[in-house]
Amino acid sequence: MHSRMLFKGTAAAIAARRIRHILGPVLSKEGWKCSAHEVKLLNTSSGDTVKIGEISYVLKSPRNPELVPVNHMMEALPQMVTQHLRWIMQKDLLGQDVFLIGPPGPLRRSIAMQYLELTKREVEYVALSRDTTETDLKQRREIRSGTAFYIDQCAVRAATEGRILVLEGLEKAERNVLPVLNNLLENREMQLEDGRFLMSAQRYDKLLEEHTKDELDAWKIVRVSEDFRVIALGLPVPRYKGNPLDPPLRSRFQARDIYYLPFKDQLEHLYRIGPNVPPERVSQLLSLATTLCSQESASLSLPDFPMDNLPSALAVLNLFPMLSAQQLVQRLYPYEVMLGKEGRTAVEGVLSRFELTDGSTKPSPTAVLSVESVNGDHAGQAAVTLNIANQNITFKVPSGTRPSRPPNSSPAFIGTPTHDRLLAEMMQSHLVKDICLIGAKGCGKSVIAREFADMLGYSTEPIMLYQDMTARDLLQQRYTLPNGDTAWRASPLVTAAQEGKLVLLDGIHRVNLGTLAVLSRLLHDRELALYDGTRLLRWDRYQTLKDELQLTDQELQDRSIFPVHPSFRIIALAEPPQVGSTTQQWLGPEILTMFLFHTVKPLAKAEETAVIQGMIPNVPKEAVEQLQHLTHSLRKSNDPTALSLASSLSTRQLLRICRRLSQYPQESVAHAVNKACLSRFLPSLARSALQKSLVNCSIEDQPDPASEQSHLYTCTVKDGLLTIGNVSAPVYSPDEKMKVPDVLFYENVQHMMVMQDMLKDFLLGEHLLLVGNQSACCFVRVITCILKTLVESGEMILADGRRIVSDPLEAAGRSNAIPMHPDFRMIVLANRPGFPFLGNDFFGALGDIFSCHAVDNPKPQAEFAMLKQYGPDSPDAILQKLVAAFGELRAMADQGTITYPYSTREVVNIVKHLQKFPEEGLANVVRNVFDFDSYNKDMREVLITALHKHGIPIGAKPTSVHLAKELPLPDCKMAGYWTINQGGSTRRKLLCPTESHRIDVKGPVFLRVQSYPSERHESRSMSFTEEQAHWQIPMNEVNIVCDVTTANDSIYVATCNPVSLYAMKEKGDSVQCIELYDVFPRTISGVWQPFVSVAALGNPLQDQVMLHEEQGNTVLHLDLVTGAVRRLVLSQDKQEEPPHKTSNWWSNKESQPAYKMCKEFAHKNWLLFYKENGSQLDVVDVLEGQVHTISLPINLKAVFLVAEDRWLLVESKTDRKFLLTKPMHMGAEDTGVCQLHAISEDAVNTGFGTSSGMEATAPQEVSNEQLPNENLSTALGQKIASPNRILCDTNTYANVIVGFPDLMSPNEVYSFTRSSPITEGRGPDMFFGSSKRTGPAKRVNCVCLLSANQVVRALPPSQIPLTEIYPKDVTPPMTVAYLEVTDLNSKKLKYIPVPRSSSMSPYTVWISKVSDTDVVMAPLGSGGVVTVDMGGYVKLWETGLDNLQRSLLEWRNMIGAEDGRPIQITIQRDSGQDVSSPKHGKIDPRNAPHVGGNQWAGGTGGRDTAGLGGKGGPYRLDAGHKVYQISQVEKDAVPVEVKRAAREMAEKAFKQRLKEIEMSEYDASTYERFSGAVRRQVQSLRIILDSLQAKGKERQWLRNQALGELDDAKIIDGLTGEKAIYKRRGELEPELGSPQQKPKRLRLLADVSGSMYRFNGVDGRLERSMEAVCMVMEALESYEHKFKYDIMGHSGDGFDIELVRCDKVPKNNKERLKVLKTMYAHSQFCMSGDYTLEGTEHAMKELAHEEADEHFVIVLSDANLERYGISPDRFARALTSNPQVNAFAIFIGSLGDQADRLQRTLPAGRSFVAMDTKQIPQILQQIFTSTMLSSA
Repeated sequence: MHSRMLFKGTAAAIAARRIRHILGPVLSKEGWKCSAHEVKLLNTSSGDTVKIGEISYVLKSPRNPELVPVNHMMEALPQMVTQHLRWIMQKDLLGQDVFLIGPPGPLRRSIAMQYLELTKREVEYVALSRDTTETDLKQRREIRSGTAFYIDQCAVRAATEGRILVLEGLEKAERNVLPVLNNLLENREMQLEDGRFLMSAQRYDKLLEEHTKDELDAWKIVRVSEDFRVIALGLPVPRYKGNPLDPPLRSRFQARDIYYLPFKDQLEHLYRIGPNVPPERVSQLLSLATTLCSQESASLSLPDFPMDNLPSALAVLNLFPMLSAQQLVQRLYPYEVMLGKEGRTAVEGVLSRFELTDGSTKPSPTAVLSVESVNGDHAGQAAVTLNIANQNITFKVPSGTRPSRPPNSSPAFIGTPTHDRLLAEMMQSHLVKDICLIGAKGCGKSVIAREFADMLGYSTEPIMLYQDMTARDLLQQRYTLPNGDTAWRASPLVTAAQEGKLVLLDGIHRVNLGTLAVLSRLLHDRELALYDGTRLLRWDRYQTLKDELQLTDQELQDRSIFPVHPSFRIIALAEPPQVGSTTQQWLGPEILTMFLFHTVKPLAKAEETAVIQGMIPNVPKEAVEQLQHLTHSLRKSNDPTALSLASSLSTRQLLRICRRLSQYPQESVAHAVNKACLSRFLPSLARSALQKSLVNCSIEDQPDPASEQSHLYTCTVKDGLLTIGNVSAPVYSPDEKMKVPDVLFYENVQHMMVMQDMLKDFLLGEHLLLVGNQSACCFVRVITCILKTLVESGEMILADGRRIVSDPLEAAGRSNAIPMHPDFRMIVLANRPGFPFLGNDFFGALGDIFSCHAVDNPKPQAEFAMLKQYGPDSPDAILQKLVAAFGELRAMADQGTITYPYSTREVVNIVKHLQKFPEEGLANVVRNVFDFDSYNKDMREVLITALHKHGIPIGAKPTSVHLAKELPLPDCKMAGYWTINQGGSTRRKLLCPTESHRIDVKGPVFLRVQSYPSERHESRSMSFTEEQAHWQIPMNEVNIVCDVTTANDSIYVATCNPVSLYAMKEKGDSVQCIELYDVFPRTISGVWQPFVSVAALGNPLQDQVMLHEEQGNTVLHLDLVTGAVRRLVLSQDKQEEPPHKTSNWWSNKESQPAYKMCKEFAHKNWLLFYKENGSQLDVVDVLEGQVHTISLPINLKAVFLVAEDRWLLVESKTDRKFLLTKPMHMGAEDTGVCQLHAISEDAVNTGFGTSSGMEATAPQEVSNEQLPNENLSTALGQKIASPNRILCDTNTYANVIVGFPDLMSPNEVYSFTRSSPITEGRGPDMFFGSSKRTGPAKRVNCVCLLSANQVVRALPPSQIPLTEIYPKDVTPPMTVAYLEVTDLNSKKLKYIPVPRSSSMSPYTVWISKVSDTDVVMAPLGSGGVVTVDMGGYVKLWETGLDNLQRSLLEWRNMIGAEDGRPIQITIQRDSGQDVSSPKHGKIDPRNAPHVGGNQWAGGTGGRDTAGLGGKGGPYRLDAGHKVYQISQVEKDAVPVEVKRAAREMAEKAFKQRLKEIEMSEYDASTYERFSGAVRRQVQSLRIILDSLQAKGKERQWLRNQALGELDDAKIIDGLTGEKAIYKRRGELEPELGSPQQKPKRLRLLADVSGSMYRFNGVDGRLERSMEAVCMVMEALESYEHKFKYDIMGHSGDGFDIELVRCDKVPKNNKERLKVLKTMYAHSQFCMSGDYTLEGTEHAMKELAHEEADEHFVIVLSDANLERYGISPDRFARALTSNPQVNAFAIFIGSLGDQADRLQRTLPAGRSFVAMDTKQIPQILQQIFTSTMLSSA
């Protein structure tokens, strides 16, 4: 005690008692030696004096001694503290205000309080936060007995009463609050709200010399005491977060840096606390702490070590000296969860430097063995026994008021070794300080905290924290008494502090640091100052005060002083901070000083399984194993996407899944996982990663049962039981029937399945969360948090102070508790997470405490069925179009091409409108939805394209009908007779022997049937033509289409280079493809050109086709369902060799005779094969597996199967015709012979004795059925019923042979003769100029449509009378062919142009062998054809007149009746005049308009006379008077000169722009080639970037505003007349000191290797790469603040070829074109080789070193890695080498399926195949959104 000199006198005894503790129990430092300055207490006549060194201060006796701090003084002051106190005293004597600045922690406050205790000064303490307002400092109004009074607040009280105002946390207060103190600080003056004026003591005393006190009181002047001082406590900003000091405010303070105590002083103090701890460990710990508070550690962005918590840690170490120091450091400074890799390494380096890495060698406590309550003196404590290193240690800790419970005795808590150890460690920390549990959501933090509370007999008080929480919400809220007076109600936290409860602060990671700061005094000192003036004191300080002042509890309570219960403790629960995130890094230096931290790690696999099986005994074991395998594989991954998925599969969620599986064991695990992760609404990358993980863990998703069991999903209510599907529940009988919803609901299977799912969860007692595309989800964070306590803990505190509790027993014992009803359930509706749904991500915040259900838009069939119920009269075709169009728009929204996700609600509204107003066109009604987007040009284009694609003619006019021009058909003339000779000599009656044998079947081999999406476009979007729809077959550019056939609604297309078969449905959206190049290998040097025909088989062999290769006579049978391919060997003798290889395809010789297939009766499953110039027929019966060979006496040129048993044969060279009749059943015993009849063709006698001889010509096509009788009659112009056939040849449009082939009498031939015959061949060749004839083309392209009475041919433009179709001044369009439609009903001829497609195979001569035109054709249905051009473009045509008329009517109905006719408004009113008898009325000779008057005819709005809109006239009469409004048509017709002016303006601006950037027009057009190709994609990419931007710019509520909307929380303040009671939306400025938002860093690696140039001709890969680069450059223009990007190339020349530097990105088209030219030139001239791998690795390394918000490396490459020996594994390793950098590969070129194979071997979601530039923006969007998932 040598440092303290006490003099006699009464004050000495009190001072001795008062200066008992050193630095208070917070630092509880004892006996520090100090020599320089001494603190002395002197007793003199004028009063006691305190002396620090040579400076003395005369004490005054306080008027309110209860406001003087007690028990803050230390017994022996460290020299440093003494110096600080001396300095404060100096400033105090000078009358100056002081600012104590220093690192976070309680030391500054402790020094201020010690000074006040020393000088016996009363204190007014206020903790500033961002919610502090002017009224909290000056005056607040309260209402008493209906009158408003001003109550002085801390600053005014301190000024008038001469107290010291302690302001803590100046950096937390908003800037506009503190300036109100400026004048008080500077001049000790302040104007108050109640009219009083505070004046400094000197001025007041001067005035008092001249005026009386009464006068000054009347003037409302109040004297500021000369003892008033301000001590401000704050952190230095910018090093720490907060607002910097306002310069005028700062200049009014004197500052003192209060740094941590010197090392020596600290060390001595710690030695005293931990006598059992080896001294070297103490100094090592202190050295570590000092190092981590140094300037160097701050430069590494490491938060300060909480130096002030070291004494607490040593107290634990003193009891448990065997404890690991490293574990202790983790509790003080949880570096593993709060620091990134670099930070962790730094801390571990310091730990090992001071030999503190003993975590693995030293034991930790394994479990709590027992907890026993202690009676007697130590009531409120419990003796806890822990087991550590095989010895039991017992120690006393605070406990609650309830009886304690032995560990592991709760049925709701399944103990695991990890949790037992955690609870034991928490007991140790509980001894000295409050605890914070850090763990991912759903990992069991709340359960562990409750178990901890139960063991110690604590009552818990759960308090959910939320983002917008204010300090008032935490401490005290205002309310009104029944008589209208205002009062304050303590928050649950404050009552818990007084009652000694355990408070669970759930979610301190969410709450703002400035709000949490108001708790720092409660956490450090157990003291609190509340808004109404109440003070809570630490228990021992309260007792000291009580003893010193000799007051009772009641007297202290009357003075608003209450004790904090000694057992009161806080456990904070938080999710781990997100390392590197600017917003989620909540664990900073301030919070580190408040708690000891424990990390709740996810349970190990075995432990989690034990918990699940302990909680749910009858859960299927296999399901648990699968779930565990999946969950732990996701948790272990270092991929951010997988980790974010793992958070959806928390222990809590797994328990929910297992509860459900135990009840419904037949459900699939995959369904449960998809439901828990809400996979339907995940970004596509995350979704594919989840699916891949499910497959890896062999969790198979069963097929969707809806299709098979749709009848099972019905909803019935019977005998009080509701049954949905196969789940039943009793129907509830409510008390208040009007609250039961009554909704119009049309059942559909999809929604019934969701409802069945919901019912299952409902019966399990779950609360439900329905997430869908559009519902009401604008929850404020506060609501989400309140819901969490209600759902999870069954508790909710109401605004009036009452609380809902789930335990009825607990409710019974408390007056303000309301028991929760046992049937209470919550169903929450929320939007799907992510853009464009504005609102909070409810699923992300609280998804795992609800059972989640994804409510998706109905699938097409379900949506169609539902719409049919809303619009029963709407045509199915229109509903189908709507469903398809909206389905596509939703898919586009999912991919991010458009931002708005069109919902079922909108389609329903359209259908309701159409149902009510059926004559209004669909094109008009859809505008009800799409007019929202009509001003966004790009969006409008996307929408119109999508609607047009599905045939909704938005924007079309009813007049836009562009059908082909009709020309007259020549008259029908009888041309002669065909006579079938059957009698007479044997020459005329030939018998043909037949023989049969089995087909030799080779195979099957199974080939892959690949499915590709097809973009089917309806063609009648803007105008009505014969073309119905079109789409492109996904085939290679060099491939050649060689045949097409149809069966029902299927279309089959065969190609021959390589040989492949494509199958598609007429209205389908996908194309199946089998590639057969393995079966048809090319012969050497690519000479042989296969030529393939295809025939579709019929029932029971649907979906099966026959392929016939004509040169080698190869017949294949293909099953398109299974991919089975069988080869049918027809002839038993050796197969003929394919043609010799010398027959080059450019040689002029006639091609070899080929084999032909007749497929007229393929639908009956038999086909006929013959060889040109051969003399036998092979009939193949596919079902029976037999070949019947018929030998003929003639050589064949062609065979036509005109009926099943009658075949027309044409002899080669002579073109003579024969009819072969065959027995119906080839297998019949008695007929092994066929008969051949010659047909003689006789000309008709012209009547002049001569006969025009009928030339024998070979038919092109003969129908195999007859024309219906009415069509025959119309065609011939006479009523007739007879068998007939249509025959087509080159000389005629059509021939009708009446009586053929059934009647043996002469058959009449009627012809529609051409003026000049069709020539075969193509005319001049486009390359060689001369006509290179290669023999007749193999496809005739002539089709008979019998029911439409039409013949349709495809002809080349050279054979078309173009002059008759097009006027002189019109250039005919570029076409591949014309469809010549000969209509025998209307006797008209039409030529329909078939437009040229973009791509065409380079093998032109080969193509010319296939067909005379560049199309092949087949009939489709009864009134149309399908054409496929050589580029693989499929077009469907409607030619039949009836069909066209029907379609035109439907089309016009879709456009609707808004056709520009003036609309009149008619008001029906009773004019009071009766109708006299109707009459026509007088005719006005001048025809002037008349309105009313009962006189004139042709008026408007009158009565009796004929007119419009009147009353009682005999009929409507329109005299043609104009309603003066502009009709729609005129509105649309903008004058020509205006259009021209607009166009000239644009052109002028464009040229000016080119001039500015010195770009030639040629360069501009070159650039436009690339830019134009990706314009739409650039737009969609920019939409995505905007959404990223919007996410960052979300606005918040700014509170305490003087204008805006009323803040509910401030209603009572408003009553009392406060001004700052409003809130308004505004952008929240980032907190100063918080790290700046950095841009995202992107590197695009473009492949510019030689292979890109070489194979560009094959698949356009270099152009695609250039388009992609162009797209990225254009899209990122003006987003430089968001994305910092560069573009590097890699080729054989190296891996870092610079194309774009990130500090010099191209600013205009010229610079961008230069980049593209560089790419092109480089790939043309570079060395061969591949540096993809090195480029990727280099980019990964380089980017990782750069500062950025996120790092992306995107590698554009062709999949040509195998060639250079690069294994996919190495590439995969390169892509995942650094978890900080998100690397992705986009393969934009592929030979064969290289890219697909490579993609399968790379990690999920890391690689993409984009064979079309259109896909790249979607891919980039998936990449960006996937990482948003991980940083959300």
